[in-house]
Amino acid sequence: MSSSASHRPAVLVARQVFPDTVARLRQHFDVEAYEGHTPIRRDELIARLQGKAGVFVAGTEPIDADLLQACPSLKAVCSMAVGYNNIDVAACTARGVLVTNAPGVLTETTADFGFALMMATARRITESERFLRRGEWTHWSYDLMAGQDIHGATLGVLGMGRIGQAIARRGALGFGMKVVYHNRSRLSEAEEAAIGARWLTLPELMAQADHLVIVVPYSAGTHHLVGAAQLALMKPTATLTNIARGGVVDDAALAEALKAGQLAAAGLDVFEGEPQVHPALLEVPNMVLTPHIASASLATRRAMAELAADNLIAALTGRQPLTPLNPEVRTSA
Repeated sequence: MSSSASHRPAVLVARQVFPDTVARLRQHFDVEAYEGHTPIRRDELIARLQGKAGVFVAGTEPIDADLLQACPSLKAVCSMAVGYNNIDVAACTARGVLVTNAPGVLTETTADFGFALMMATARRITESERFLRRGEWTHWSYDLMAGQDIHGATLGVLGMGRIGQAIARRGALGFGMKVVYHNRSRLSEAEEAAIGARWLTLPELMAQADHLVIVVPYSAGTHHLVGAAQLALMKPTATLTNIARGGVVDDAALAEALKAGQLAAAGLDVFEGEPQVHPALLEVPNMVLTPHIASASLATRRAMAELAADNLIAALTGRQPLTPLNPEVRTSA
């Protein structure tokens, strides 16, 4: 049924998502749901958005000025991801298109995973499993897969937003780690005191961290924020974990730094050009690689989808969404 016939806004769900989330959206809108297992092609996205007032996206569908120009009926772009580097928010604002994301609901789950990835990296867990599965474990030795301690070590956090602070709490309060961090703005004195955190410059952070966890948003300003020059400052016993976005770390430079022994190991959940992975990363044994799953608990993914649905319903029924990125934009049904 078309929106003109039903007098209800038409929306596109541009990624596969929980069926009950789609069913809830159908209570409010005429819903077209993309059922492909892979991301929708740009030309198909534009075609499906004709006549649509809203779109439900994840962190991969590119929404830019050219797409907005081609889809003049669009009023709201609601993402179930917290990162929104795939959405040109300024272009949306200029055309009166409301944009929302899904912060908060994934903080603790993502922090759990970031800490787990850091621990797996430091203690060589995936490397040792591959060693065992290849049948190479034939005897005990004093240095067999010996890695780096977590407890009491210095945890460096690059990006001290919600997730960064949650990781810092786990380190300081759960493992007795000393917390150092770099962020554009410092935490309050009370927040720093609660976990014993110290603000450092980026070069100081790279040099002092035993375990560096990266959680900064991706932007033009953070592209290759950690490159060859920064990696050269790290301790040879240090580890690096990236759960931010691909592109914050220069993946090619990281592979070279690991091969050169400039740091002990790295764990990556995000990659430049993902789902493609730089071939050099696959050749480095002291590397833990996961397919962008930091928020992937069922409860959290459901909460992300439900928040995006809540925002879309609010945006197209004349109410203020819960987590707008450009709240100055107002929509109407």
